[in-house]
Amino acid sequence: MTNDLPNRLLTHLRHVDLAVPDYDKQLDFYAGVWGLTKVAEDEGISFLAAEGSPEQYVIRLRKADEKRLDLVSYGAASDADVDTLAEQLLADGVRLISQPGKVDTPGGGYGFRFFDGDGRTIEVSAEVEARQHRRIEEKEAIPVRLSHVVLNSPDLDATRAWYERHLGFRLSDTLSSPHMGEVMHFMRISNQHHSMALAKGPHTSLHHVSFEMRGLDEYMRGSGRVMRSGARKLWGPGRHMAGDNTFTYFLDPHGNTVEYTTELEELDEDTWHPHVYDFSQPEVTDQWGTANAMNELIVKESFNDVDRGVFVAPPV
Repeated sequence: MTNDLPNRLLTHLRHVDLAVPDYDKQLDFYAGVWGLTKVAEDEGISFLAAEGSPEQYVIRLRKADEKRLDLVSYGAASDADVDTLAEQLLADGVRLISQPGKVDTPGGGYGFRFFDGDGRTIEVSAEVEARQHRRIEEKEAIPVRLSHVVLNSPDLDATRAWYERHLGFRLSDTLSSPHMGEVMHFMRISNQHHSMALAKGPHTSLHHVSFEMRGLDEYMRGSGRVMRSGARKLWGPGRHMAGDNTFTYFLDPHGNTVEYTTELEELDEDTWHPHVYDFSQPEVTDQWGTANAMNELIVKESFNDVDRGVFVAPPV
């Protein structure tokens, strides 16, 4: 089989699902200061939408004894594409958690779940009912949509190869340094510079979840609001070179890193050639020079806690 699927079957990132020990505190953070909207709640589970997104929800919180990344969900264009992907994964020996069928979460749809090469749970679904969303207004500093997710992997190149081979992701850019070698791959499933990035880490875990803001002013206003709330700012505000997007990173109440961003690069896939950027150069991590300096503490926080949910499907 070639490195890429013959046809790219994934269309976009739908949602990221988190298990959290202090459920009430996390819900207050995401539905309050972070600016998401709680659209459904069951016992110990809540679904949070971004007002500008047609996705039914972009974050799901589940009350649990131990923090973990429950799953990452991607969209497909049709039920037939879901079936095709499931058949291809099965033929390639990928471990399926469920067979394609009805999705029993807000918006319904047709999908299935499986483990990636690092043991994370991935969901792919189609025909999910669109949520009635709205245009985010000028100076309205709340997330428009989910932008991307970054995952830590102890075997960066193997994980990159897995996503290229099985899910049709393509490499956009790489971060490297003279002392550490390659440390991050930015991966795409559309002309958006990255829907996912893979970071080199000591263990499998969530690196960060990123949310798109309306524009620069709204991005800065939102960053300021979260800073004033007392949430811990990890890094930013600044502007990356890879992806050309703005960034401010914060820690949620359980130490997951979350980002406000805007103006993520859209590229011409026919002519794009991946770059290797030396992230030890200050202008690579922050073109503006406004963010606090990248240091070992920021890197360590981004490693997050060991995710013990590897090759263990979430209970719901």
